[in-house]
Amino acid sequence: MILLAGLLVAAGLYVAAGWHCRSPWPLARTASWLLGLACVGAGAALGGGHGDLRAHMAGHLLLGMLGPLLLVLAAPVTLALRALPVTGARRLARLLRTPVARWATDPLVAVPLNSAGLWVLYGTGLHTAAAHRPALAALVSLHVLVSGYLATAAVLGVDPAPHRRGVGARAAALAAGMAAHDVLAKLLYASPPAGTTHAEEGARLMYDGGTVVSLAVAAVLWRRWYVSRAAAREGAARPGTPVPARGRAGGRRGPVPRPGQRTGQATSRCGSSGATSRALR
Repeated sequence: MILLAGLLVAAGLYVAAGWHCRSPWPLARTASWLLGLACVGAGAALGGGHGDLRAHMAGHLLLGMLGPLLLVLAAPVTLALRALPVTGARRLARLLRTPVARWATDPLVAVPLNSAGLWVLYGTGLHTAAAHRPALAALVSLHVLVSGYLATAAVLGVDPAPHRRGVGARAAALAAGMAAHDVLAKLLYASPPAGTTHAEEGARLMYDGGTVVSLAVAAVLWRRWYVSRAAAREGAARPGTPVPARGRAGGRRGPVPRPGQRTGQATSRCGSSGATSRALR
């Protein structure tokens, strides 16, 4: 009941923030957020079946991989920066610049922590203990969701960040996370947790499903890198047009200004990145 209430609140806040923008927020991002919340709810329900490893792994994929991917693609931080008043947006931007936020969104930290959490869950007695303790199971599910979201957000870089690793480091972190996930699935296939049923099917689902979602993340990362490179080349080819500022991520920090238009000038609160750029200064 608490989970359902939390999901409804998250959905309502996101839709309200999109409605609050003077320029329409993309419907695709709103749909991604709502679908992500649905995956979180379904994953939490399935993940509670610790005795049936097949159902549990289906919940793990929804709660810790597919759900976070859809939530990250919804760009909630970008929406918050553009929908909040200027004072609130500046406060959020200062929070993003804190050492803790930078550490939590670093792919070289977030991805290993996400993988390590899974190894602790299935490599120790934690999985068995959570089957008999609802409070512990809830904490495990929360950790899987949060760590999965932070790892995916750190790799893709959809939302703005004052400091971001280059695309090479993010791709390497993703590849290492995929390898750790696959090795763990093979170990669970060979030696499943005690007292579980459908262990082989669950391990195969973890391996195959994890590979599919990880490849989807890699595809999104490549597409974002390719689009940013194409935009930079296009800007450089225009005589007298400034080349967009490039961070370590290889992407644009703002739109290419038209001749006669001041950099950072926003046409609307959500229809331009000007408000977001000013908040991150």
